[in-house]
Amino acid sequence: MTLLPLLQTALELGLISSLTVLALFLSYSMLSVCDLSTDGCFTLGASVGAVVAIAGHPYLSIGAAMLAGVVSGFITAFLQTKMGVDSLLAGIIMNTALYSVNIAIMGGSSLLNMNKTETVFTKVQDILGEGMPEVYRLIIAAIAVAAVAFFLYIFLKTRIGLAIRATGNNPEMVRSSSINPTMTTIVGLCVANAFTGLSGCLLAQSQKSVNIDIGSGMVTIALASLLIGGTFVRSRRMGLRIMGTVIGAFVFRLVYTIALRFNMPAYMLKLVSSVIVLLALSGRYLKRRYPELARRLEKRKNA
Repeated sequence: MTLLPLLQTALELGLISSLTVLALFLSYSMLSVCDLSTDGCFTLGASVGAVVAIAGHPYLSIGAAMLAGVVSGFITAFLQTKMGVDSLLAGIIMNTALYSVNIAIMGGSSLLNMNKTETVFTKVQDILGEGMPEVYRLIIAAIAVAAVAFFLYIFLKTRIGLAIRATGNNPEMVRSSSINPTMTTIVGLCVANAFTGLSGCLLAQSQKSVNIDIGSGMVTIALASLLIGGTFVRSRRMGLRIMGTVIGAFVFRLVYTIALRFNMPAYMLKLVSSVIVLLALSGRYLKRRYPELARRLEKRKNA
């Protein structure tokens, strides 16, 4: 694989997965809720989108996948706000339940083949014709990310968006300001999971197949991408922070693609994800500690 196809593949996958990163940006960074149902919701969007596309409705599959994500987000938020379940446990419970739900949606099978199915990608490919055989995936992914990023930027500046940000910063202050944190949590998770469902749908239609493990590890990938993006873009301006999440997703996928290029076994990629997350989490701490550690090493050398 030459450099250009390698970069194109990383950019395509990075753009599609950045939709999940934007979802985590909303739920984790803005709302301060660690939603561990991301893996199951991603597969939910992929399976619902695939089933609707196979039924002959490729465009409708996008809305159906996002609606499925909204339902998933609503139930997760309901468990947290109305049933008193801890956010981490609510995500785990929902993720476990979605495994069975996704199998049921896929007709009891763990794999759906879409090779003969019309998807949004094949539709756009037909419109563009033979002149742009490989760019159509990139165009669709770019349009989806631009639309979601623009929506998120506008949404976070609305009254409900500001209330969501305030809930994440200080829920006690929000309660004293007559803002209902239950409502903001539900709306935030519904919107975030709609993005995740869209991401799963686009990946499934891009690959022309869905398996029950398509969303496995997505929460780790999204978290790593979010942290990497925060490292590259440290501005407090909302537009730049949103752009940073997309950059982080591309960088993460580029590392993934390079690892595959060097024939790294597939089972090692989870370890790569974990190492990237670890470095992103501890990077700033180690950077602050570096002068002290350097002084200690200098003292030992001189002793």
